[in-house]
Amino acid sequence: MKLAPSLHRIGSSLVNSYLVEEAGLVTIVDAGLPGNWGDLQAELSAMGRSLDDVRAVVLTHGDTDHIGFAERIRRERGVPVYIHELDVARARAEVKKPMSGWGPVKIGPLAGFLMYTARKGGLRIPPVTELVTFGDGATLDVPGAPRAIHLPGHTPGSVAFHVPAVGAVFMGDAMTTRSVLTGEVGPRPAPFTLQPSEAMSSLAKLDGIEAAWALPGHGEPWSGGLAEALRQIRAVT
Repeated sequence: MKLAPSLHRIGSSLVNSYLVEEAGLVTIVDAGLPGNWGDLQAELSAMGRSLDDVRAVVLTHGDTDHIGFAERIRRERGVPVYIHELDVARARAEVKKPMSGWGPVKIGPLAGFLMYTARKGGLRIPPVTELVTFGDGATLDVPGAPRAIHLPGHTPGSVAFHVPAVGAVFMGDAMTTRSVLTGEVGPRPAPFTLQPSEAMSSLAKLDGIEAAWALPGHGEPWSGGLAEALRQIRAVT
């Protein structure tokens, strides 16, 4: 789905990945689930591009529903996969995320999320065996030149990526616009956050950044501006 010039989404409102295009080359932000592989190829085709034009996958963090097809595109196409140094072990499946930070749960939305992830291969997600690491503040030498902003809390190595060229901040699970546990919509803190207070404090690093789009890992894309998204997140905590 085209969101704006040079900015596309694949997946659904349950699990998102994004494509940034620059000079005919593409960076993928988060790799969703393994079953999004076909969605990726279809969206690239709609853009007049192909897998040959993909130059990088950049991960907002190492949770399984963000690394889905990363190992496949790395192995089959030689595309490098980037992640913050503190989430390497998570993306390699060397550590498992504790079952904490759930918050309220409604059976219907949770069941829908679990069914979707199962259909999209979420029960068997290949770990990423080779990764390129970066630290806070790094501007990656990939299409779109995303700048990494370390937002620890959801996971130790969670980041947002600011891409001024497309007016977007890719939030990963620092924000959701549709809770997979309750179905609640609008900018909110994401569930499954390991350190909720730290995650909220980390958002201060986004204050003052001008961006029309605040793009979550789960939920519909937010086009109401980053500042308003942050205001609404803080209003409910």
